[in-house]
Amino acid sequence: MGGILGKGDSPKASLPETKLEAKILETMRRRESEGCSMKSFNSIILKFPKIDESFRKCKAIFERFDEDGNGSIDPQELTRCFRKLEINFTDEEVKDLFDACDINDDMGIKFNEFIVLLCLVYLLKEDPSALHAKSRMGIPDLEATFETLVDTFVFLDQNKDGYVSKNEMVAAINETTKGERSSGRIAMKRFEEMDWDKNGMVNFKEFLFAFTRWVGMEDIEDEGEENV
Repeated sequence: MGGILGKGDSPKASLPETKLEAKILETMRRRESEGCSMKSFNSIILKFPKIDESFRKCKAIFERFDEDGNGSIDPQELTRCFRKLEINFTDEEVKDLFDACDINDDMGIKFNEFIVLLCLVYLLKEDPSALHAKSRMGIPDLEATFETLVDTFVFLDQNKDGYVSKNEMVAAINETTKGERSSGRIAMKRFEEMDWDKNGMVNFKEFLFAFTRWVGMEDIEDEGEENV
């Protein structure tokens, strides 16, 4: 399936290596200082159906901007997409976002990568120092979903350092499944799905790619392929 890492793939490292990754980390830490509305991991799970529905609606947006219908959005298509959605990012920022989310390095943004990219845009546009601060995305339903994803990450990152650690994930799952023997295994499995580079720390982008799988993104992509 497009955009999902295979065993031989080597994802980009968690620690900030680019100006964009440093900006994402800085913006997330600022957002974390404001707190979150999530009370438990279970409250997040209960939102999965609504998030899944929102992602399905986004499929139509993706297909509209996949102008040649090849199942991915190239850099030129993404630039036009941003323009139409009134996302006022610089050419350099658009390129950096494309490179960060094109995890297969095939010069094409697949649907799950598109969701992650738009969520990063949602986070970054809240940066008060940015030229594009508070810019509209033209997709209010999806923005509400992105706020839920940001809120979820803030809930999991208990020490508010911009990363989710293994211990933080285990604590969140254990709190939800008290008394269940399988809770530790569930937490470890979820964490391993997020921690691509196995460094014990999960950044927001890694979290987003894992989250899209948790809510059934693969099913949405498969349906799209069947309709081609």
